[in-house]
Amino acid sequence: MTAVSLFVTCFNDTLFPRAGRATVELLERLGCEVDFPERQTCCGQMHFNSGYADHGEALTRRWEEVFQGAEVVVSPSASCVAHVRAHVASATGRLFELSEFLVDRLGVTDVGASFPHRVTLHPTCHSLRLLRVGDRPRRLLEAVRGIDLVALGEAEECCGFGGTFAVKNADTSMAMLSDKLRHVLATRAEVCAAADTSCLMHIGGALRRQRAGVRTMHVAEILVARE
Repeated sequence: MTAVSLFVTCFNDTLFPRAGRATVELLERLGCEVDFPERQTCCGQMHFNSGYADHGEALTRRWEEVFQGAEVVVSPSASCVAHVRAHVASATGRLFELSEFLVDRLGVTDVGASFPHRVTLHPTCHSLRLLRVGDRPRRLLEAVRGIDLVALGEAEECCGFGGTFAVKNADTSMAMLSDKLRHVLATRAEVCAAADTSCLMHIGGALRRQRAGVRTMHVAEILVARE
């Protein structure tokens, strides 16, 4: 049995707990023993991105302290994993984004999921450009029974979120989001999936305001489904 510590991230813990619960259920279903260090907090990414390096450094050091005894750490957030890897040398080789862990460490793509819905995948910027997860999320989704996985036009374009970028550069962010929505709606998908709930919050908020009838789901929520 593989022992795994869950780095749920403050964003998921506060706003998208379903992604964290789905990650735990999926890992346990695949034979992992999941531990949740309750002392974990924000990893400091937002602070670094906003120019508060001292505050960000303190939180990053805390992450290192909290997870120092963990042999393997898994997170359902590509952006947070990318941040910690860039700032914590000891995270190398033991901190994984969920799809990396499933495909590379457990060696699975078919996790036994069933989800008979039309889905499109938004490959987030951090997962593509910093973690370079490649097609791992897509390979996992392609193995889901009953799924109708449709390609997203201009998929590698940013959705415009970028953390505090969406606040500091709201007009630019909304213009980028409008392009992303146009491509999502063109797929006629029921669900837009991604490996980062931060991007899904941005995309999903606009979809709800437009009453587009398209749901957003973290990849883990689909991989744990048995419909």
